[in-house]
Amino acid sequence: MTILIGGAWPYANGSLHLGHIAALLPGDILARYYRQKGERVLYVSGSDCNGTPISIRANQEHTTPEEIANRYHQEFEECFTKLGFTYDLYTRTDADHHHKSVQAIFLELLENGYLYKKKIEQAYCQTDQQFLPDRFVEGTCPICGAKARGDQCDQCSAILDPLELIDKRCKICGNQPAIKETEHYYFSFSKFQERLQEYLKFAQKETRWRENAISLTSRYLKEGVPDRAVTRDLPNGVDVPVAGFENKKIYVWIEAVSGYLTASMEWAKHANEKIEDWLNEETISYYIHGKDNIPFHTVIWPSILMGLNNPALPTHIISNEYLTLEKRKLSTSQNWAVWVPDILKRYDPDSIRYFLTINAPENRDTDFSWREFIYSHNSELLGAYGNFVNRTVKFIQKSYDGIVPEGQIDREIKMKICQLYKEVGALIEDAQLKKSLDTLFEFVRYANKYFDQQKPWIQIHEEKPSCDNTMANCIYIISNLAQLLQPFLPFSSAKVKGMLGLNDFKWEEIESGVLTLKDIEPLYKRIDLREIEEELSRLKEGVSS
Repeated sequence: MTILIGGAWPYANGSLHLGHIAALLPGDILARYYRQKGERVLYVSGSDCNGTPISIRANQEHTTPEEIANRYHQEFEECFTKLGFTYDLYTRTDADHHHKSVQAIFLELLENGYLYKKKIEQAYCQTDQQFLPDRFVEGTCPICGAKARGDQCDQCSAILDPLELIDKRCKICGNQPAIKETEHYYFSFSKFQERLQEYLKFAQKETRWRENAISLTSRYLKEGVPDRAVTRDLPNGVDVPVAGFENKKIYVWIEAVSGYLTASMEWAKHANEKIEDWLNEETISYYIHGKDNIPFHTVIWPSILMGLNNPALPTHIISNEYLTLEKRKLSTSQNWAVWVPDILKRYDPDSIRYFLTINAPENRDTDFSWREFIYSHNSELLGAYGNFVNRTVKFIQKSYDGIVPEGQIDREIKMKICQLYKEVGALIEDAQLKKSLDTLFEFVRYANKYFDQQKPWIQIHEEKPSCDNTMANCIYIISNLAQLLQPFLPFSSAKVKGMLGLNDFKWEEIESGVLTLKDIEPLYKRIDLREIEEELSRLKEGVSS
């Protein structure tokens, strides 16, 4: 089985916040799980370094887009590494390989008859003497009346043209732009209308897409897919490889989404693999992103693949809803956000992964609150899982000199463990990650109850063979839990692996065996509840008006 996992490409114009991680974390959980199963996995993503938001940030800081892109790309790589993300390739859209591959994609679409030239009117700022990229135009959405930018309304998810906005303004200077004629290439989306409808029907039947993706894509296709410009008068990006268009760039929405293919091609080149062996009609692909990116993954990207005659259409669309913060919508402009570099300085990455999975915005918006985050760490990670591991290994260290006794594995426990591999595996493959982790922690609570009922502190004095069995069962449980939890909590699983001397993790039952414990350490530390108020104060102090 070949598994392609594509994580959405964050804009390299500012730090990552927890909303980004909530949307992207499912990709790493899936990649780790499928690798444990022994499947062929390719997990790719990168930083979007060509987009308009970077130019805006560069203008604000009086520096170059390159400097902004370099700064945040490096920061993203560090954050993903610290959070345990296991990309096979994390690249960037301003890389030479990406530019060349996107130009090749453009020329192939042109040769296949899906691109055509068209003269259009475009917003032009007389003050700044330039055509305005779509995101440089702001105004009122003509559909819902909310404040919107020129390519999309975040309120109603409508894909917009800048000229449709009411009360248009230039984002750079705030003046009303003029309208000037220019020529661009257009992509014939309308030619794919029927194929996209058939594709959506198949996705609905297979139930591999999240409900928000199905409903939003249904709406787009019902309204009819319009042809859209694929070139723009932009200051930075991928050059259009056609004579007469030297000063224009390939538009970011076709260029960035093609990154899944260009990154896969680059990885294949260095791994001495054939890209056709990884992207074909048999490929199972997961695309991981927030709901604001749904049309790019369910309409635009499939259309590009169809235009290239590439059969590896997305099979699973994992589009998360939004994460709010302390019951308020995240706002980067007002600094109402928990920034990833900041939270990583003070908290265990497993704590972040646990909370964002057990509280994942899979089907509805969910909230991050400091109180819930710290209480969930103390009660679940430390109080339930960490406590079970710690009390078991400490008891064996004290009563058995660190040697795990041989014992009979309880039939009920063995049956439950074997069932967990089947049940949790099926849930992960279906991207029901919250339910997967919840199921595992139900078993953690069962394990603690078993320990309490057996009372090994009494058994060791009154009935040692029973105590041997109890400890053998507890170590059997811990060994398998570490393996089952590895996709979710990789750092604590690595600690358990070291303490128990386990082999490489797989997705199958670990049988019991005599073990000598070593390098015993607690999995987690308690977080002082005073941190709640300190974090809330830090959050409120950082808010800009």
